[in-house]
Amino acid sequence: MADTDDREQVWKDFGEAVNMTPAELEKWLKTDESREVGTGVGHDFGEHILDIRHKKKAELTDEDYAHMHKVVGYVHRHMAQHGPADDKEHSPWRYSLMNWGHDPLKR
Repeated sequence: MADTDDREQVWKDFGEAVNMTPAELEKWLKTDESREVGTGVGHDFGEHILDIRHKKKAELTDEDYAHMHKVVGYVHRHMAQHGPADDKEHSPWRYSLMNWGHDPLKR
């Protein structure tokens, strides 16, 4: 991920995919609902997203950009599923996305 153009695109895509503020994500990751759907990978990714969001752009590493790229892919794949027809607000689909920094109900 050394190419500057690639990094710029990942930066842009990540900014669009992660629509929760660091404070919102940090608060969410402490909830029982977050832990119920996110034991392991999802919860760990949320913590890494927080680390990235607290860094300045110039401080981001190749590993950070690779992680950001994975987050964008995950959010896009899961948003394409459109979630459950009823009660999206309290669904594992939404909770899982929120562990990755994206609240599908947030405008």
